[in-house]
Amino acid sequence: MNRQLKVTKTDGGTEAYLHTKVLGTINNALTASGQGDIVMAEDLTEVVTFYLYNKHGRATVSSGEIFAMIKAILATTGHEEAALVLARHALERRLRRSRTEVLAVHMQEFADARQLLLTDGAPERTAWDKARIVKDLTDRFGVPRRIARAVASGVEEKIFRMEMTMVPLSLIKQLVLGEAAAMLRAERELHAR
Repeated sequence: MNRQLKVTKTDGGTEAYLHTKVLGTINNALTASGQGDIVMAEDLTEVVTFYLYNKHGRATVSSGEIFAMIKAILATTGHEEAALVLARHALERRLRRSRTEVLAVHMQEFADARQLLLTDGAPERTAWDKARIVKDLTDRFGVPRRIARAVASGVEEKIFRMEMTMVPLSLIKQLVLGEAAAMLRAERELHAR
């Protein structure tokens, strides 16, 4: 593998292809379907990586193409349930993203919570989009894109686990700060070794 494959994400950004990300996706799907087998996950990941680098013929690939390839490989190697789990997970994420709104309100006091109930003068609402977090971190604060994407993914995961559909901007800010601090600390510790 003499060239670095690039992946075009759904938000339009690009990042380097990570073999470990595909491995994690396959392993998680196998585990969630009760077929957990890290050796199988590694073998299937090798197939995906080999194809992309040696047969694909392009320097970039979309994340959607990789996702479809993973589902196809799982289904054709006797892991149909894992392919279904993966598809279901992706659908649930799309639904959560479409149902989650960000409210332009800074919750600091109980009176701020009442503002959410008002029909007149209710706070501005925008659709959830983790790409906004990435853009804000990279443009305003100069955070490297890979760290900004990891922070945004971590924040999104926390929001979805809380099962909130209306998220105050102030909560997002606090989650971003906490996640960014953890990521930067982890990176510093990694480089200190």
